[in-house]
Amino acid sequence: MVGCFHCGEPVPAAAGFSAVLEGEPRQFCCPGCQAVAETIIDCGLGSYYQHRTSTPPKAEAVPDELRRLQHYDLDDIQQDFVVQRDDIREVQLSIGGLTCAACAWLIERHLAQLPGVMLIQVNTTTERARLRWDPQQTRLSTLLAGFAHIGYQARPFQPHQQEQEYNREVKSYLLRMGLAGLASMQVMMVGFALYEDLFPDIDPGLVQLFRWVSLWLSVPVMAYSALPFYRNAWRGLKNRALNMDLPVSLAMLFAFVASVYATVTATGEVYYECVSMFAFLLLTGRFLEMRAKRRASETTANLTHHIPMLARLESDGDEQEVAARTLLPGQVVRVSPGAVIPADGDIIEGHTSVDESMLTGEHLPVSRRPGEPVFAGTTNVESPLRIRVSRGLADARVSEILRAQDDALLEKPRVAVLADQLSRYFVAALLLATLATYLVWLQLDADRAFWVMLSVLVATCPCALSLATPTALTVATSRLTQGGVLVRRGHVLDTLPRTTRMVFDKTGTLTRGKVALTEVTLLGAMDKKQVLALAAALESGSEHPIARAFAPYCDAGIPVSQRQNHVGRGVSGVIDGETWRLGSGPWLNPGHQDSELCVYLAGEHGLAARFTLTDPLRDEAAALIARCHEQGLATTILTGDGSGQADRVAQVLGVTELEKSATPDNKLAYLRARAERGDVCLMVGDGINDAPVLAGAHVSFAMAGGTDIAKNSADAILLGDSLDRLLMARRIAAAARRVIKQNFGWALGYNLVVLPLAAAGQVSPWFAMLGMSASSLLVISNSLRLSRL
Repeated sequence: MVGCFHCGEPVPAAAGFSAVLEGEPRQFCCPGCQAVAETIIDCGLGSYYQHRTSTPPKAEAVPDELRRLQHYDLDDIQQDFVVQRDDIREVQLSIGGLTCAACAWLIERHLAQLPGVMLIQVNTTTERARLRWDPQQTRLSTLLAGFAHIGYQARPFQPHQQEQEYNREVKSYLLRMGLAGLASMQVMMVGFALYEDLFPDIDPGLVQLFRWVSLWLSVPVMAYSALPFYRNAWRGLKNRALNMDLPVSLAMLFAFVASVYATVTATGEVYYECVSMFAFLLLTGRFLEMRAKRRASETTANLTHHIPMLARLESDGDEQEVAARTLLPGQVVRVSPGAVIPADGDIIEGHTSVDESMLTGEHLPVSRRPGEPVFAGTTNVESPLRIRVSRGLADARVSEILRAQDDALLEKPRVAVLADQLSRYFVAALLLATLATYLVWLQLDADRAFWVMLSVLVATCPCALSLATPTALTVATSRLTQGGVLVRRGHVLDTLPRTTRMVFDKTGTLTRGKVALTEVTLLGAMDKKQVLALAAALESGSEHPIARAFAPYCDAGIPVSQRQNHVGRGVSGVIDGETWRLGSGPWLNPGHQDSELCVYLAGEHGLAARFTLTDPLRDEAAALIARCHEQGLATTILTGDGSGQADRVAQVLGVTELEKSATPDNKLAYLRARAERGDVCLMVGDGINDAPVLAGAHVSFAMAGGTDIAKNSADAILLGDSLDRLLMARRIAAAARRVIKQNFGWALGYNLVVLPLAAAGQVSPWFAMLGMSASSLLVISNSLRLSRL
C-alpha cells in the first residue's frame, strides 16, 4: 500500500480514490482527503504540500465552501500570502463582484463591524482589498465568510490565480454579450415588422404573433445576460446601499414588464428591441471597462512575473534546482550570465552588471561587486555570480514594492473619498428626479410618462462619475512605479502638485553618500591605527553613510558596550571601561568652525583625533536645483552638518536657503514654521535622523539606499536613488490631477446637460443608453492617457 497524498495514512489497494493534481497522479485513502487536496490545489495553494512540516489528520467530508475557507486558517498555507506585523496579520484579497464605489463602501462598512478587524480598504479599480486583523480575536476564514455573507467572493490575492479569474470573467462576459447581441438582432428583425408607419396594413393577428416571438427572444437576455446587473442591484438593496446597477436594473425591468403587459393585453407599445440592445450595450461597456481596469492595474502584478520559478542552490558542494520561493536566508545560489536573480542577497563571488530596470525604471545596467546587494527579479548581464540569500521572497524588495503599491492604491486620497460619497448621493438624487419626472409627465401626457422616466433613469446613470477618480489614480500610481518612484501613501498624488518648496538633506541625498576618509589628524597621545580602530568599533553596525568610511578599519577584537546613537550628533560607547564618542564638531568641539566635513573622536580625557571626510555631489544635483528654480520652487538644504562643507555644497548648487547643524527636532520645527508661512514642503532624506521630519512633512521621499526607518517614515521611495525622478513624479501627479478634473467636468457636465433634456422628453431611451455608455468609456480612455507620460 502507498501513503495518502494528503494525510499520509495507508491507501487500501481497492480504495479507488485518485486524482491528477498539478500533472501528477495522486492516491487518497478516502473521499474527504481527496476533496481537501483538490480544494487546496484549485485555490492555487499547492505549495502547502511543499512547505508543511507534518501531515494533517484524516480529513472529514464537510460542505465545499466551509471546507475551502477553513483551509485558509492553516499557518503553512498563510505563509504564502499573509504578512505578520507585530501581533497583527495583513493580507491582500481579490474581490469578486465589485462594480462601483458603493460596493467598496458596503464591504468596508460591513467588515469593519466584525470583531478583530483592524483595517479594511477596498480598491474598485484593481478589485482588491487590504485586510488587517488580530488573529487572537478572529480567524481569516471567518472574515472571508463575512464577504460571502453580503454577496462577494474574497480570496487571497495571488497573481496567477487572478489571471485565471480574469480569464473566467472574460469568458462569462463574452457569453452574455454574444447571447444579448444575437437576441438583439433577431428581436430587431421581428420588431421591424411592427412599425406601423412602414407596414400600416399588417394583419393584427400577425402583429400579436410577432410580439410573442419578440417576448420569447428577449427572455434569455433578461434571464441570463442581464443577471449581473440584477445581482449587484439586489445586493445593494439588501444591505441598504444604493449602487449604480440599481437604476440600470430598474430601467430594464420596467421596460420589459411594460412590454410583457402590452403583449398579454394586446394594447400599447412594446420595446423588446430596446431592452435587448440596452443589455448588449451595457455588457459591452462593462467588458471594455474591465479590460481598461486590467490594463491600469497590471503593471504592479506583472512585477511578480520577473521572479524565476527555479534557482540553482549550492548544497554539500553540489548544485540542485529548487523552487525560488523556498530559498532561505544564508543559502548560496549560483546565477548564470543572462539569468534572472532568484532572491535578494549579497554577492560573494563575481563582478558583473545588473539590469535593475524592473525595480528602478533605469534601463542602463549598474556595476555590482562582491559584498554589494542584488535583488530578486533583476537580471545578471555579464558574469556568473555566487550570491548569499539575505531575505526570502516574501520579504524581498519586489514583494515590498508590491505591498507598498497596493497600500498606496487602497489608501484613498481626499478627492477619491469625495467622489465615492458624491456617487452614492447622486444615485439617490437620480431616483428622486426620476420619480418626480414620472409624476409630472403623468399630468402632462400619461402615455409618454413611463418612457420619459426610463430615459432619465438611463441617461443619468453615474457610472462615469464613479470611474473618474479611481481609474486615474491607479494609472498614475502604476506609471510612477514604472518610472522608479514607489508611492507608499495615498495622499502623495494629491500633495505633489501643490508643492512650493523642496527641502533636502545633504549627506546621502544631494551627495552620493559614499563618504571617503581623506585625512586623520591626531589630537592626543594615540597613534593613527588606534584611533581608526576605535572609530570603526563605535561605528560598526551603523547604517549612516559616514560609518561606511570607517568599515575597512574595523577590528572584531575590540568589544563595544553600551553603544548609543545620538541622532544628529554621533555615536558613543564604552571600550575597555572608558566612554568614547565619535561625532560632529558642534557636539565634540564646540566653537571651532571646520571648513570641510569632519568628525571627531573624544574620550574621557578629551579629543583624540579629527577625521576629514569627503562626499562628492550627485551628478544630477545641480541640474535638479536649477530646474526647481525654473519651475518656481524654492529650495532648502536642511542638514545636521555644521561644517563649512555644508556652506560649500549650498554655494555650488545655488540653493535658496541653508539650515545647518540641525537636530531632528530643529528640522521638524523648520518645516512647521514654513507651513505657517503657507509653504507646502517636499522633504527628501535618507538617514535615521531624517525619520521624524520625513514623517512630519507635507509629502516626503526617501532614497532607496537610505535606512529602513527613513523609508518606513517616507510617503514615497526613489527606487533608483536618482533625484531626477522627483520632478518626474511631480509632473505625473499634476497630470493626474488635471485628468481627474477633466473626468469630473465631463461626468458632471454630461449629467447636468442630459438630465433636463431627458426630463423634457427630448432624449429617447435608445439615445440615453448610447450616451451613458459613451460617457463611461470616455472617462476611462482619458485616464489611460496617463500611462503614456
